[in-house]
Amino acid sequence: MPTSSASTTDSAKSATGGVQSLERAFDLLERMADAGGEVGLSELSASSGLPLPTIHRLMRTLVACGYVRQQPNRRYALGPRLIRLGESASRLLGTWARPYLARLVEETGETANMALLDGDEIVYVAQVPSKHSMRMFTEVGRRVLPHSTGVGKALLANTPDQEVRALLARTGMPAATEKTITTPDGFLAALEDVRRLGYAVDDNEQEIGVRCLAVSVPNSPTAAAISISGPAGRVTESATDKIVPVLQQVAGELSEALATQNPA
Repeated sequence: MPTSSASTTDSAKSATGGVQSLERAFDLLERMADAGGEVGLSELSASSGLPLPTIHRLMRTLVACGYVRQQPNRRYALGPRLIRLGESASRLLGTWARPYLARLVEETGETANMALLDGDEIVYVAQVPSKHSMRMFTEVGRRVLPHSTGVGKALLANTPDQEVRALLARTGMPAATEKTITTPDGFLAALEDVRRLGYAVDDNEQEIGVRCLAVSVPNSPTAAAISISGPAGRVTESATDKIVPVLQQVAGELSEALATQNPA
């Protein structure tokens, strides 16, 4: 792998005891992701506070390693080599989550899931099935659109309305059932309910006869949500009052485990 051409100053130890150039490089990658995946050097300089020569050296190294690529318009975009890292990390995140999902199954009796927002889609990365003979099953790796799922609502609840509308315009809002929300205004109203209540509901919107309750995982390294799903006859309004506190507690514990990098 190519060596960095960063200066001695860039390679100095940071205040945390790490290598400053590495911390800066990862910070730039995250800023690129926050900006939609493509930025110019001047934008990175303005947002990071780093001088242009430093940013140029770091970006040149990232380009040489394949983690960033330079576009014909001279702007920089996240590179394809990050895809492999992201896929591996999402699988590992799902593995770490399984003990927490298993607790959800034990305490609620219903199938527990973990999902991430990947681009404009929801991808399920982990599941622990219910022990009931009648249970829900979602294949790990399955991709769905956010507007018809509880996890989609949970993941988008704190996204600015303008960004949500843009996402919905890109994906469309096809009806999976007659109860699917199919208008941007209706979906934004549902997100307001999520913010007010602290949890999201999929009430027969993805599949008739199935209800899902979901919450986001606070401060997750990538946007993540956990949920339980089961027959509408079991996941009733009265059951919701008992299940939601369990979901929120487990989401908080999973968040703490991910933050300390010492999952259960």
